[in-house]
Amino acid sequence: MTTDTDTAPDSTPPDVAPAEGPALDSNPAADFLAMLDAADQPANAPDPKPGMSLTGKIVEINPEQGLVLNLGLKHDGLLPKEALEQLLAQGKTFEVGQTLQVTVTSVDDKDSYILVAIPQPNKFQQDWEAAQNLLDSKAMWEGTVTGYNKGGLIVKFGNLQAFVPTSHLASLPRDEKAMERTAGLANWVGRVLGFKVIEVDAQRRRLVLSQREAQKEFKTKLRAKIFSELAEGQVRTGVVTGLRDFGAFVDLGGADGLIHVSEISWQRVKHPGEVLKVGQTVEVEVVKIDTTSQRVGLSLKRRQADPWSMVAERLQVGQVVEGRVLRLTPFGAFVELGEGVDGLIHISRLADQPQLTEGDNVSVRVLSIDPSRQRIGLALVDPFQEQFGDSAE
Repeated sequence: MTTDTDTAPDSTPPDVAPAEGPALDSNPAADFLAMLDAADQPANAPDPKPGMSLTGKIVEINPEQGLVLNLGLKHDGLLPKEALEQLLAQGKTFEVGQTLQVTVTSVDDKDSYILVAIPQPNKFQQDWEAAQNLLDSKAMWEGTVTGYNKGGLIVKFGNLQAFVPTSHLASLPRDEKAMERTAGLANWVGRVLGFKVIEVDAQRRRLVLSQREAQKEFKTKLRAKIFSELAEGQVRTGVVTGLRDFGAFVDLGGADGLIHVSEISWQRVKHPGEVLKVGQTVEVEVVKIDTTSQRVGLSLKRRQADPWSMVAERLQVGQVVEGRVLRLTPFGAFVELGEGVDGLIHISRLADQPQLTEGDNVSVRVLSIDPSRQRIGLALVDPFQEQFGDSAE
């Protein structure tokens, strides 16, 4: 006889394993925290690794720790205090809510933050951006000429090389032959000049400058700087830029000064070209400054020994010397005695003498010497009387 229990089917199919119960070593509290962490992290969020680029939003600017960013991950990102201070020193500004592109530098599950850094553009990119800013603002930039070729000058622009075509150089003769012009460009090497950026093409690595367009602004700036430094009695080095009947113009490095013809030499000079030439480097003394008209008076002869300070060593009263008549005046004849010194034969001593003309070579006797007043009194010597011992007074 069979019973119901004998005929009832088994409730568990033979090919299905019974459900497992909880593991003996499980920790319900840890599992719960893991579930919370998983819920906190967005779906499909990448595991952060050093070098990974992420986007974060600033949630806190902490002077003690640094910049705290929400990266959308399990942990916030932290730009350390030291890195933040360096960026602030460079003029960078940050505010809560600002979005930044950052790079992961360190990941440690034991830390509360993922350490990050703000990637800096490479040195070439920074220079291209700086050049573009100058192009947009049309601002002047000062740089040093480092080289040249037949087409123009090469200028160092940060880590880049900029090019200045000869057509964009001021004060460059246009009628020179190509070889002469190229040779002349060598004189520009080493000079600091003002430029304006006129073309920026990073892809073609083309950066073009113009010195001509910046010349006026650059000279104005230099002139103001030089006038703020000039003082009477100061010694300066300059380059002769022009010669006129009345004197020579000298470039002092951005401002021109004038050496009057009377200040060129202790010896009498009729034209500056007798002593100076364009392009010559000279050492001059500042003798006058007019800030209103921005004029500077210079002296070349004051950088030389004053011949009148040594005239007593060279000439004595009663001495007969040879000279040349410089000029005739109503009160007498001036005679050049050499080394920048001249004397006067008073008109009263010429009454019974042969008529003189400028350029005549004459023998004269020294009657008086007054170095402080730069005066020497002379008298003509009659060669016949001198020969027989009957001298003039």
